[in-house]
Order: sequence, then C-alpha cells, then structure tokens
Amino acid sequence: MKKMLLGALTLLLAATSCNKTTNPNQLFSEEAMEYIKTVPYDVNRTALYSAEDLYAGYDPAKPETFDSCYDTKVYQHYIETGKQAKDVEESLARTLHDHCIHVALDEFFKEHNSRLCIGIMGGHALLRTDPMYKKVVLLSKRLTEEGFIMLSGGGPGAMEATHLGAWLAGRTEADVDDAVEMLTKAPSFKDEGWLASSFEVMKKYPRQGDYVSLGIPTYLYGHEPSAPFATHIAKFFENSIREDLILTVAFGGIIYTPGSAGTMQEIFQDAVQNHYESFGFASPMIFLGTDFWTKEMPVYPFLEQLVEMGKYKNLQLTLTDDFDVVADELNKFKNSAPKE
Repeated sequence: MKKMLLGALTLLLAATSCNKTTNPNQLFSEEAMEYIKTVPYDVNRTALYSAEDLYAGYDPAKPETFDSCYDTKVYQHYIETGKQAKDVEESLARTLHDHCIHVALDEFFKEHNSRLCIGIMGGHALLRTDPMYKKVVLLSKRLTEEGFIMLSGGGPGAMEATHLGAWLAGRTEADVDDAVEMLTKAPSFKDEGWLASSFEVMKKYPRQGDYVSLGIPTYLYGHEPSAPFATHIAKFFENSIREDLILTVAFGGIIYTPGSAGTMQEIFQDAVQNHYESFGFASPMIFLGTDFWTKEMPVYPFLEQLVEMGKYKNLQLTLTDDFDVVADELNKFKNSAPKE
C-alpha cells in the first residue's frame, strides 16, 4: 500500500506542480512539498477515521474544546482555503488525502463482505425526538444483529440514527430507549450538547462484540458534525466522490427513509446504477414510510410508472412500514448472491 500511495503522490505532484519548477530535472516543486507539510490533515493516512481520530482534542465536559479538535481545525482550514481550493497546492493536498481514504475504504472491504453493506438514506434534519429517528435506530440495530453492515452519509438525523442502531447492536430494547432518551436533550445537531450527549451514550453503552458500521461524510457539509457512533468513518473533501461512493458500496441494498432534496438525488442516482447494472447486478431499493413516499413525496408511484413504461429496468422496488418486510427483502437478495 505504501508503494501505491508514494506512486500516487509522485504522479499527482508531477501533474500539478512541474510547471512551477525552474529545474527541468526536478519532477515537482519544493513549494508544493513544503505546503503539504503545513496542512492540518494527514495526506498519507493508512486507515479510515474513528470518532477518536476526528474528535481528537475534544472533551465532552468542556464544550469549548470542540473549537480546537482535529475535525474543527480541518474544517476551518477548508473554509479559509476555499470550498473549491484557491490554489493548486491545496487542491493537491486534498486529492492526496481523499485518495488515501479511498484506499483505506478498499482495505475495509477486504475484511468485510460488501454484499452485506446496507445503506440507509434520509434527512439530516430529522430530530432525535421524531418517532422516525427511533424507528431507524431499531431497524439498523436489527439488521446489524442479522449480520449486515450499516452505511450512511455519516452526518446527523437519519444518518446518526443508523449508526446509533448499529452501535447498540446486541443490547436490549430498554437500553435503546434509555440511549435515545439521553440524546433528546439536544434534538438537533444545531443544539448545544448534541455531540457531548453522543459521547455520553457511547460511554454508558460501549459497543458490543465486533459489530461495525460505515459513515461517509464530507467537509462540504462540515457544519454538520459527523456521527461519532460510526465505527469507521471515510470523510472526504470532494463531495462528488463521496456521493457516488455512498451509493456504490451499498451493494446489499438501500433503505430510503423520509428526506428532502439530497435523498431525492440519491434515489435517482441509485436507480441509474441499478438500471444499467453498473456493478453486475441490481440491489434492492426499499422505501420505508408508505404515506410519505406515496403522498407527501410521491416518488414511489412515479418510479413504478417509469418501470411499467420500460424507462427503467432491473429496479427491485419495495414500499413498506414493516421491518419484517425490509429484512426479508434484504436477506432474499443476500441469499441470491453467487457462492464464491
């Protein structure tokens, strides 16, 4: 892996910096190399992030320490240097970082079966006090206990609920009730104590066994804290890479909970991958919330109509409010996979 990273570094530096050198025998500029040493993030990571990595320096008992933790410093640097990097050296550093995260993600799936990876998509604004929040927690907990690896965009709302459910796998429903109740004192990620309450739950209810979950957040939405309940966090600078990966690596299927514009984008992007069977097969698309997906946001009947018209093919569509139906559809797809 080190050779791969070194090769990527050499190629990227050559591509972006060679025109700045005055020595024709010099592959890349010293300025670029010196700049990379100054950024507050590691351009040569060999592993995905954990909550301890992202929030290094943060003390839940001292809210002011959030301003100086690793993730905050990186986000501040990202804003100061431009969401679209203002100079080539910064662009290069971010590209190297994201490349390393991508390699680490590949390593993750060497240890974990990608066909067991299930995405849950939904609104970032979902409050911890909303009944749907606990519903997602319980569904994610159940699927994790059945052997699936839960995936989300790694932020708050339905995404956080996904990872909380995976974190509480193996525990009782009473533990879930208590954990969710502990979180309701800060219902929104905008509320003071949102992050601290997460760490309080993690301390009171340590992870059981070897259950894991994967969050894929981005610094583009860095004002939304990354959910610390995810055991593995692939945080990217480039949101387009991140958006595609969320849908791509959920090989086992995707569950759509109520959301807004971002969720709509994910639905149709996923539909394209399934229509073309971009990775050799089409995965289940499960819509959780019958009233929402047929009345408030009537995407499901629209997709059904497009399938009937032949505009979309290979879509495995399910609309339900029943956890048993969700689990049955996912297990049926898992069991249909070719034996290796």
